[in-house]
Amino acid sequence: MKSGRKRLKSIFCLLALFVLVIAGCSNKESASTENENTKKGAMESYGVGDTFKASEEFELPILYSDQPTYPYKENWLLWEKIKEMTNVSLKPTIVPMSDYAQKRSLLISSGDAPLIIPKTYPGEESAFVSSGTILPISDYIDKMPHFKDKIEKWQLEDELEGLRQNDGKFYLLPGLHEEVWPDYTLIIRTDIFEKHNIAIPTTWDELYVAMKKLKELYPDVTPFSDRFLFDSTLNIAATGFGTKAGWGYGNGLTYDESADEFIYSATTNEYKELLTYFNKLVSEGLLDKESFTQEDDQAIQKFVTGKSFIINGNSQTVILHRNDMDKTLGKDNYSISKITVPGGPAGQLMSGSRLENGVMISSKAKESENFDAILQFIDWLYYSDEGQEFAKWGVEGTTFTKTDGVRKLVDDVNYNGLNPAGTKDLRTEFGFSGGVFAYGGTTDLLQSMMSEEEIKFQEDMAKVKTTIPAEPPIPFSMEDREKVTLLNTPLKDYSVQNTLKFIIGDRDLKEFDAFVKELEGQGLQQYLDLANKTYKEYKESK
Repeated sequence: MKSGRKRLKSIFCLLALFVLVIAGCSNKESASTENENTKKGAMESYGVGDTFKASEEFELPILYSDQPTYPYKENWLLWEKIKEMTNVSLKPTIVPMSDYAQKRSLLISSGDAPLIIPKTYPGEESAFVSSGTILPISDYIDKMPHFKDKIEKWQLEDELEGLRQNDGKFYLLPGLHEEVWPDYTLIIRTDIFEKHNIAIPTTWDELYVAMKKLKELYPDVTPFSDRFLFDSTLNIAATGFGTKAGWGYGNGLTYDESADEFIYSATTNEYKELLTYFNKLVSEGLLDKESFTQEDDQAIQKFVTGKSFIINGNSQTVILHRNDMDKTLGKDNYSISKITVPGGPAGQLMSGSRLENGVMISSKAKESENFDAILQFIDWLYYSDEGQEFAKWGVEGTTFTKTDGVRKLVDDVNYNGLNPAGTKDLRTEFGFSGGVFAYGGTTDLLQSMMSEEEIKFQEDMAKVKTTIPAEPPIPFSMEDREKVTLLNTPLKDYSVQNTLKFIIGDRDLKEFDAFVKELEGQGLQQYLDLANKTYKEYKESK
């Protein structure tokens, strides 16, 4: 009886083993088939330094943010050359830049998003992770040699780590810079400062003194009238005050290294000090109240017509302002310049990441027979030296020349004042140096498109400023992410509303402690507890 049972048991074991072998073979065949089904058009041998060209032509749908300064044209040289060089025909879904974030969300949530979704800033991808609609691209970077090479060569691993979600994966291919690249700062009427022997301010306190003097000299002028709803100025100023605000407010959290935990930015003494400073400017008539509500064009008109002397901007807006002021004030009747971002109570600090906006890939791309070729194409265009030069400068011999490594626009092409005699704009006429493709790159490539004035600004910033380290990540789980959104959204909205009220004087700064208590009544501690619990667990798991 026992021997019969043994024989029966042996037969069952053999059958089970047979099933496992068959299943294993079936899985291998399935994986092999799946692997082969994604290789159409891909290059068999593709590595660092290689130019991508698909072995078979294919079309690739892409979301395109249409910038009004250089609106989309179907006949751009950009599209023609991409197809000629790579065998890939890009099929853009055109979305106005002003509606891009909202339209992107709608397309992704409805399942109608194109396969390639550029112009996505780090953190924006988090909202789409739980739905499974975005590809966990970290699973496939071995297929992207140029991206992988720059991460290793520029030691970007720690910064890339901040993109990882709770599952340990990241879902965004960010633009990669060799070094931190500051751009936004204050633009001032240097001729006015020089005329009255007013020193160019190096700190926010010095700026206050300078504006007091300007107000005395020009009582009918409000020295500082800003654009971007003041969010850019709050962003650049907050770093020097030891906090975050404006464009840099993010999730409202600031890492406190001494306590090894995250605190809520708007509740800190540093934030109160920032509010107090700008409230003083408003109350003394040095900062235009309308800076927080006016359209950009209104602020620009005040600056270019001499009704204000200070405005926030970047390397491109300086050129645009000069073009306007040549008409309003006369070419030789003014001078303007970007200044080094003023330092604050916390010192001459500069925030910034070497990661910028980048590309999400729809998870539907994994089902494409051209999947491997799509990854190779993105890797070449966005991360190879050749692709990055192409996206910025265009076609050698047509839009630029290159001698001994020095790039120069051809005689009839201009970009951002780099070749003022040029009658054709590199962006509007040809489609190059646009915000959808021209991300990141070496410092040499970045500075190759800068004026001497802008290079000096970059050098001065690097010389004067200390870059604050990147904060550790808080990779919320998919379950917690919904809670975080429900908690953070009203906290951020309330903080932004009251930031405005405190600065323009609609709420007395004596009520700052009451404001903090109001945030606590809206779930602040719960938000902090969840954030710090996630951070600690992540830290311990490493």
